[in-house]
Amino acid sequence: MKPILEHLPRSKEQSFVVCDFEYSYYPTPWHYHPEYEIVLVTESSGKRIIGDRVSDFQRGDLVLIGPDLPHVYRNDDAYYDPLSTLRARSVVVHFLEDSFGVGMLALPEMAAIRSLLKRSRFGLEFSGEANRTISKAMIEIIKLSGFERWMKLIYILDTMASADTGEVRRISTAGMAEHHETDEERLQNVLAYLNAHFREEVDLVTVADLAHMTPSAFSRYFKHRTRKTFSEYLLELRTSHAAHLLIRTEQGVGEICYASGFNNLSNFNRHFKAYYQMPPRQFRKQFIQ
Repeated sequence: MKPILEHLPRSKEQSFVVCDFEYSYYPTPWHYHPEYEIVLVTESSGKRIIGDRVSDFQRGDLVLIGPDLPHVYRNDDAYYDPLSTLRARSVVVHFLEDSFGVGMLALPEMAAIRSLLKRSRFGLEFSGEANRTISKAMIEIIKLSGFERWMKLIYILDTMASADTGEVRRISTAGMAEHHETDEERLQNVLAYLNAHFREEVDLVTVADLAHMTPSAFSRYFKHRTRKTFSEYLLELRTSHAAHLLIRTEQGVGEICYASGFNNLSNFNRHFKAYYQMPPRQFRKQFIQ
């Protein structure tokens, strides 16, 4: 299933869009758009797909989604009951780099925000004190207009950019090379190889050779850099790719199993259920329906 292009129109008096949405349930399907998007869930719960990652969301969930990164929010089943009185609310900000004016992002004072926007191509989730501070500003921006609203957006992005590393989590992982300031070329080569070959038999020795390291040293290095073991990362690539195929194609589960690098259907079903808390057929039914 291909994501659709969504557009939130802005008035001539605005350089970006702020919306305070309220629905019985979130209606927007699997979609993408060229704008950056900040989403604060102010009421409701369910599951969200951002890129290749399915996660639970609830009140207070706060994310920054980069341009053209597909995503969808699906509420819990109770929200779709015709007799339900539950509400799904969120504050959403859509903006482009042009929203800051020509050349402003190139200023040295904007270096941290430039880095934040670059990282947002994976989707970023905020927690802890950063979440509380940004959420307060997101509620405030609804009531502002003109220059004050624009300045509040700068404040929100600067707060995101300066958040402690423990309060920022990258959301989407599979199929995208991870960026690091140090050892970038080494890790990029490894991740590019895994992204290209995860559907095949992948040997630890071969991958360690790419990094010019022994297998044991590489295993330590890889876990330090990605916070996952080599086998966990590879399994995540395969499982996330399977989720992509379940969402975007009509291929059978067995075909998707082998197309994602698994060599055993029962193993695939077990790993998929452990990762997404539901078997593949239920996953497809829940999110495509």
